[in-house]
Amino acid sequence: MRRRLFGAAATSAALGLLFSLSGCGSSSGDGDDATLKLVAAEYGTTPETSSKTFWDKATDEFTAQHPGIKVEVKLLPWADIDREVSRMVKAGKAPDVALMGSYSDFAADGKIYAAEDLLSVRAEANFLQPLAEAGSIGNTLYGLPFVASSRLLFYNEALFTKAKVTPPTTWKALKEAAEALKAKGVKFPYALPLGPEEAHAEALIWELSNGGGYVDTSGNYALASDQNVATFDWIKDNLVAPGLVGPVQPGKLNRQDAFDAFLRGEVGMLNGYPSLYHQARAKGIPVKTIAMPVNEGLGPTETPPAVGVADWMVAFNQNDHKQQIGKFLDFIYQDKHLTEFANQYHLLPSTVTATRSHEAGGGTGIDANDQAFLAALRGAQLYPVNNPNWVTISDTIKRNIGRAVEPAADPKTVLEDIANKSRDESKKS
Repeated sequence: MRRRLFGAAATSAALGLLFSLSGCGSSSGDGDDATLKLVAAEYGTTPETSSKTFWDKATDEFTAQHPGIKVEVKLLPWADIDREVSRMVKAGKAPDVALMGSYSDFAADGKIYAAEDLLSVRAEANFLQPLAEAGSIGNTLYGLPFVASSRLLFYNEALFTKAKVTPPTTWKALKEAAEALKAKGVKFPYALPLGPEEAHAEALIWELSNGGGYVDTSGNYALASDQNVATFDWIKDNLVAPGLVGPVQPGKLNRQDAFDAFLRGEVGMLNGYPSLYHQARAKGIPVKTIAMPVNEGLGPTETPPAVGVADWMVAFNQNDHKQQIGKFLDFIYQDKHLTEFANQYHLLPSTVTATRSHEAGGGTGIDANDQAFLAALRGAQLYPVNNPNWVTISDTIKRNIGRAVEPAADPKTVLEDIANKSRDESKKS
């Protein structure tokens, strides 16, 4: 999945880092000696916040415990990593492990190890259920979730107080709150980022809140379902047409632009993830979070899931380093490493035990808002990343879904067009 979930990527020149950690001899023998190559996404936005600090420390400790195994780590910006890893695999130069945004194409081509080849049964069972389901094809886990996030509705408490509105729980209440915010001069009463950066996230949040989504109960794509069409009809008629989404057309508003506006105090409501909450607090924005409001037509027992997003550890089999990769993954998935990385970037760890450690403090403490994101993640629905066509289909959604709320558009026609394009791409695979 190509999404910019964790801040803006730095340039390749600044953050394309390659370093090696090595030891002398081997403590275990048994053919342990090997050099593992790890390609990882860069989560930092400056050299000071670079992920290099974490990997330096972690791989240094790993090599000390396994002197015969060298580790080389290359960091790449999020904008490049999926494409670059694919290029490496095709060129016969696959890394041993990659921390990236997708995995299913490699699994379909038999290029990666399954979790059962690398991890103990206990370790494999430790992943949070929604993440394990998203990382599995059939009953086999291929994508190992590393860190994750869930989405909640953010609102500027000061602007809400000024407009004399309360946090909405239904679409109707959201519209009424947006109207009151607009009347008080708020620039973006509800920020609706349907630009190509991450429109598939915003779209899925809204679709789930009306009982829809990208797939049906059988896991088949349902991009133009009746619920999804009704969702975009409502958004267009009730938010976009009355001018409640701000001065920028949703199809031209990217997620980062919406976040930046929120951090300037110009947005009343928008969907966000944990790191935005911490950025807002640091800038003095009085931010609160709630679950996404739902269509009041849903039944009283229907509680739509939040949207969850995960990043994946992928272990390639091209270099025949299964034993060494398994040892490295056993090491890096220890609670202390997952919580350290998650805390550094205000993310959520992927395992049950690390989540408990994170909740208990994880070394830096966790507040009630982070607890809310963790609770949402446990029941979240992720993108259908286990479908080999998802990368292409998500790109089709990102580039086209904004058209569904344009003034002259018919949402049903736009969604059907996206569904048709997606079917065409599926036939090519």
